[in-house]
Amino acid sequence: MQPYARIPDYSLAHLREAHPRLLASVADFLRLRNLVRSDPTASTMFAALKAQADAMLGDPPPAHALPLLDTSRLCLRRIYTLALLYKITEEKAYRERALQELLTAAAFPDWQPDAFLALAEMTHAVAIGYDWLYDDLSDADRVTLAHALVKKGLNEAVVAYQSNAWWTRANNNWNLVCNAGVGLGALAVADYERQTADFIVKRSIASLPVAMRSYAPDGGWAEGPGYWNYATSYVVYYLAGLQSALGTDFGLARMAGFAHTGDFKVYLLGPGGAFDFADSHPDVFTSPAMYWLAAHFDQPTYAWLELALLREHANGAGYPKFTLDPLQYSLGLLWYDPAWSSAPAPDTGSWPLSRVFTGVHVAFLRTSWTDPRALWIGLKGGDNQANHSHLDAGSFVLDKRGVRWALDLGADNYSLPGYFRANRYTYYRTGSASHNTVLINGQNQSLTAKAPVYATPGAATSFTIDLAETYPGILRGWKRVISVDPVDQSARIQDAITADSPVSAVWQMLTDAHVSVTGSHARLSRDGVSLDGEIVAPVGAVFDTAATTPPAPENPTTGTTKLIVRLPENRSSTEIDVLFH
Repeated sequence: MQPYARIPDYSLAHLREAHPRLLASVADFLRLRNLVRSDPTASTMFAALKAQADAMLGDPPPAHALPLLDTSRLCLRRIYTLALLYKITEEKAYRERALQELLTAAAFPDWQPDAFLALAEMTHAVAIGYDWLYDDLSDADRVTLAHALVKKGLNEAVVAYQSNAWWTRANNNWNLVCNAGVGLGALAVADYERQTADFIVKRSIASLPVAMRSYAPDGGWAEGPGYWNYATSYVVYYLAGLQSALGTDFGLARMAGFAHTGDFKVYLLGPGGAFDFADSHPDVFTSPAMYWLAAHFDQPTYAWLELALLREHANGAGYPKFTLDPLQYSLGLLWYDPAWSSAPAPDTGSWPLSRVFTGVHVAFLRTSWTDPRALWIGLKGGDNQANHSHLDAGSFVLDKRGVRWALDLGADNYSLPGYFRANRYTYYRTGSASHNTVLINGQNQSLTAKAPVYATPGAATSFTIDLAETYPGILRGWKRVISVDPVDQSARIQDAITADSPVSAVWQMLTDAHVSVTGSHARLSRDGVSLDGEIVAPVGAVFDTAATTPPAPENPTTGTTKLIVRLPENRSSTEIDVLFH
């Protein structure tokens, strides 16, 4: 991959003067009018989009309620949906309801600049509505919306850039969302306030690579699947907007790893849901950015996945937990290509069953791409200092026979006191005690630990995690090997731990299955199927269960149990070998 291009002196020199210029042109909307009549998939997506838009017609306009982020996202969903449906159908009801949304947001006293995500998303929302509906707005409404974009969005962005606000230097989702949101606002009103727009486009393009480097070298994302979707969606919005407005993305799409970040989405979905490490959730989710990535990088399998998820959602089949991105139908339709009706599934292409994303040290093992009852494991090493991370190095989730047996509890309530500050790792879900790893001396892992994951030498279906840094001053070494046997559909977790003095080592795995234990054997049962566990080593170790009940006001963990391995005594050298079949 080539490095991103040097920012030109005149970023807006080739600005498309006409509207619409963000993500789409007049020709794109004309193409969609024909496509929804001629292509069955596009027709189905259009019908779903229309149903959403019709439901919005009677909704009240947004309110300026703090924190504003939820309102910003509500406006974004409504404006994309209503404006796109108007551009396809030319039915005035959709335009008028979108305009009501836009004018209400424009009249807000501010877009909460002290919570810049909210400002960025609202700027994005109003920019899309202003740009897509531009030719159908009165001169007065154009001025009102442009003035709001400048005063409440872009001018606040100028202050943030001039003061080197922390998000301009961050390597996480905040950087990408904030830069992209205000960048789209700048492109929308570049003919109304060119100097400010030029400044913001230049600064946003200079700042984005700080976070986009986090995709290197192979497309993984350390903040978990939910934030992968959030961050990547905003990168795609902005790259698509730069291309449509200026004819270039200044080389940003060529940054190392980004061309393969859709792979991460393909792999992180198992038969039982997503691998919800960090502050994420296990729900399977759609991501309209995958359509753009599919087209831009000639990866039709990305589109195959999204279309397969839409079919499952429409049929009420497939995943028991499913989150449909509200923009799936609007942006999915905008970027849809009829050629994807024959897009290849992963099992028909060069997609190996096992994959490690070395940039974030997250790996996946599976025995089949097509069997919903296949064995699938997601495992995590990585950096305990990554944004939104938990102290969970070595943790894994496991699916088999259509059931998720080993769980990650995911995020807790962000409103808990100090959740992102001093108290973060005192909470159950974020600390080591709630993850499928080995708890040493009952303590949390080190906040600064890094745990690389690599393919186990000589084993095609096995990964090793080096966990030596998780307990500095206590452990001398710890390696965890997780492997699958595709023949008998078994999974094996082997830990080799050494310390300078005897330590308490408790192997643990959270599950929402019914658990019965007898010595070195455990049976997990749920939904009419079962999974057996055996302790292969050490001799004398037995299975037991422990509670998973955090104190209020933390979210409850109702229905979950912790399966643990109790060792005969504390040891300075321990090998724990657990087999599931």
